[in-house]
Parts: sequence; structure tokens; C-alpha cells
Amino acid sequence: MLRRLLATLTTLALATAAQADNRAEVVKTYADIAEAGYQDSLTAAQGLATAISTLIDAPSEESLTAARAAWRFAREPYMQTEVFRFGNPIVDDWEGKVNAWPLDEGLIDYVDPGYFAAAENEQGTLNVIANTHFTLSGKEIDASKITPALLSDVLQEAGQNEANVATGYHAIEFLLWGQDLISDAPQAGQRPYTDFVQGNGCTNVNCDRRAAYLQAATDLLLSDLDWMVQQWAPSGDARLAVTDNPNAGLAAILTGMGNLSYGEMAGQRVKLGLILHDPEEEHDCFSDNTPESHYFDVLGVQNVYLGRYRRLDGSEVSGPSLKDALAEKDGELAKTLATDIDATLTATQALRDAAANGQSYDMMLQAGNDDGAAKINAVVDGLVTQSRAIERASTVLELAGVVVEGDETLEQGGEVFK
Repeated sequence: MLRRLLATLTTLALATAAQADNRAEVVKTYADIAEAGYQDSLTAAQGLATAISTLIDAPSEESLTAARAAWRFAREPYMQTEVFRFGNPIVDDWEGKVNAWPLDEGLIDYVDPGYFAAAENEQGTLNVIANTHFTLSGKEIDASKITPALLSDVLQEAGQNEANVATGYHAIEFLLWGQDLISDAPQAGQRPYTDFVQGNGCTNVNCDRRAAYLQAATDLLLSDLDWMVQQWAPSGDARLAVTDNPNAGLAAILTGMGNLSYGEMAGQRVKLGLILHDPEEEHDCFSDNTPESHYFDVLGVQNVYLGRYRRLDGSEVSGPSLKDALAEKDGELAKTLATDIDATLTATQALRDAAANGQSYDMMLQAGNDDGAAKINAVVDGLVTQSRAIERASTVLELAGVVVEGDETLEQGGEVFK
């Protein structure tokens, strides 16, 4: 009897140790994917920087087109890293530097005369590029030189106002495309390359300051991405935060997957724009790149769930995954969550296909476009469905600290689950 009891206890101890080892491997894979994703984001941003330098040095239709293409390409790896937000405070506290939206474009440059600045921005259309001195949130600002420090330390979220977005991908996007004022045709912003011509031929004045702003914003993007790469390096703080305690690491994975899927994407990025029929609410509103961003956001969720990431150079980072850990507890749920994420990815691919066939995202948002609404709602439904499976996964894995916030756009207040 005693021998059987000891054998049973030994088996349980070995099983517990094996589970702990497996979870440690899962969070290592997660951290490896994060590091690779941010490295690829930096590499793609370096390509964008080269294209922007060419645009500034030799403005032309060709160099502007190339810079726009480089911006679109740079979004692909970065959007796959958004799943590392929410569960990782280091990432969430940093993210606003590179991807804050929506931005009040009137803060940065000229806008259409009919444009109304963001309602929450008391500054109105400040236009930093046109003004060397101004008052911002009660402070006198000397902007005679447009530098990275001016953008990041003075303008970004000045006065704790989220409408004051001066840095990141979307500030660069606005400078490359300008406002997208047409929502009933597949046409993005139409800023002319002559907005960057120095001297004779400059359109909309202040071409030198516009180029300086674009350069400063690009320099900041590179330095911010480089910083985040270091956080996921072998001794980086973000990596250690998830690998030192594998259970806390798994909770971070599910928290990131759940919050990105539910409140951030299903609510704020997808459903809200459809409710308001407002193209200003689409994530990449100046470039009409939103279907791409939605797709790569969901792909990022799939990456961390399946424990694999395809790098820009074609190589793959892979290893034991959250799906593997979940399958040990509930094989059917592990398959269900994989199927749910795949279905959402298919729904976002339908948005990409529609855009490729001439129906841009702002056209899909228009009131009366039933086909566009159906495609967008399919993405919302998929995101909500996978969020529910994530809820069940956190319970099955017996993880404390998984909190996915509710979203008023999707339901009446409260948290979805804890």
C-alpha cells in the first residue's frame, strides 16, 4: 500500500514538474517571437527611413510612391507585435509612442478648411509645421527647430491629451498621404510630392519644416523600435518578466490575446467605426491600409497561440506553444480556439480581398453599404468568438491574473471576464 502511494505521489510530482517545464518552454517561445517580431519591425522601419531620406533629398512622384510602399510594408511585422500589449506593461506603456491613434492631424500640418479638430483637443488646428512659436496646454513653445525631442517631449500627448499625437507610424502616414477626404471611392490621401520640394516648386508652403518633421518622426520611430528590441533580448526586462514566472507569463499571453481581440480590435478599431460610419475611425485612415492592419493583428494572435512566426527573411521562429499547453488540459478547446482564430483571419482576409477589388475600407464603412457592413461585422463576430474561447482557456489552465476589459461599444460596461 505504501509503495503504491509513493509511486502515485512520484508520478504526480513528475507530471507537475513536466508541466512546469512545458510552460517554461512555452513562454520562451513567446519571448523569442516577440524579439523576432520587433527586430523585423526595426528592419522594415530602417527600409522606410531610407525611402523617406530619398523622398526628402529628391522629391518626386516615384520617391513618394516608394516611401508609401515602404510604410505599408513596415506595418506588416509591427502589427503582428500588437498581441504583446496589455499583458506586458513595458510594451503597453511604450506603445503610444509608435502607434497612437486617432490623431488630430491639424496639430501637425495643414488640413482641409472644412476639417474640425478633435473635439477633445482645445488647441484646435495648431499646425506645428506652419508655426514656429505657439502656446500649447498653457505653455509657450519654441518650435523654430523641429527635432525628435520637440515631438516626443513637448508635443506627444501634451497636457495629457490623447488627441495630441505627434509621433509614430500614423504621424508619418499623415505626412506621406495627407488627409483622405474621399470615402466613396477607392482613393487614399492625395498629398503631392511637391509638399516636400525645397525652394521653388514647394506647395502648401513650409516644405522645409514638413521635411524636418517627417525626418524627426522617422528617427524617433527607429530609436523607439530599437529600444523595444532590447527589452526582449536574452537579458531584457520584458523577456524576464514573462520567463521568470511561467504561469505569470502564460497569463500575460492570454491577457494580450484577449484584450487585443475584444476591446481593442472588435470594439474600438472595428465596430465603433461601423456604428459611426466614420472613416476617421479606421485605423490607417490616411492610407486606406486598414484591412492590412486588421489582418496582421489577427495573424499576430495566431502566431503566439501556435508558437510560430514567419520572419521577413523567410525563416521561422517556433517552439512549444500555448496551444500545446492547453491541449494537455483540454484537447477539444485547444482545437476550438485554433479554429476560431483561423476563422477570424479568414474574415480579415475578406476585407483585404474587397480592398484589392476596389472597395476600400472607408467605402465599407459608409451607411447603406450592406455588403461592407456584413464583412466588417464578420470580423467583429470572429474576434468576440475567439475572446470567449480565450476566457475558457484561462480557466482550464488555472491562471490567475488574466483580465480582459469590457468595451462599451460591444456591451454595457463591466469586464468580460477575470
